Amino acid sequence: MDMEWKGIAGELISVLGLQSRPVAITFTNEEVDLSAGPRTWICRAMKLAARGKTFVIDAGTSACPGGSWHCGLTQPPAAAGRRALQHFLTRGEKLTHSIVSFQRMQGLSSPPPTGLSERIVFCPLDESPLCPDLVLFVCNAEQACRLIALDHFWDGRPPDVDLVGSLCHAAIGYPVMTGNTNVTFGDWTARRMQKYPEDAVFVTVPYERMHNLVKAIPECSAGNASVEIPEEFRVQLETD
Repeated sequence: MDMEWKGIAGELISVLGLQSRPVAITFTNEEVDLSAGPRTWICRAMKLAARGKTFVIDAGTSACPGGSWHCGLTQPPAAAGRRALQHFLTRGEKLTHSIVSFQRMQGLSSPPPTGLSERIVFCPLDESPLCPDLVLFVCNAEQACRLIALDHFWDGRPPDVDLVGSLCHAAIGYPVMTGNTNVTFGDWTARRMQKYPEDAVFVTVPYERMHNLVKAIPECSAGNASVEIPEEFRVQLETD
């Protein structure tokens, strides 16, 4: 099998100056011959996979109930569980004003990928034995800007992004359900608990979009194409 995604990783790291490795995220029902890693939070697996570790997470090894249902490994909470979640988000975490704003925030976004797969693999892109469904970049704002420019270079269609909600929803659930490239800052709880860098931005690209993104690198100034300024523009810029 041609594992072309392994070469993609090195090219993007070099061109963008990434400090963290792109992460392959793969939903699968197959048994995976990989070291599964410890029971962990999905938002932590994202961080550590960008540093070189591998995680195979299923309903039993996901340490966060919210991450489990946001990523489709378990059913969303209902009845008493839903009431407890409403109370926690509004009175515990205090991330949303009321149960109405919480409902609205969820209703205006995509549903979770409930029942999509038995497990999710998080692995550095250049080491993944599986074709990714998503490629996650933990990067800074400048690198995120360049990734988005490369992503829509050919068709000019800006991504339909979803910034709010949990980090695992915005970085995993939303792009896998919509096929949209997404940019998010994550939620404050995940950032604080996992000690993400202050300048961390999360960009997730569905793998089917990666080929055109990479093809744009030599053509786009957000990649490594040289900027050429016509003489009349140069004169105007110097005047201003």
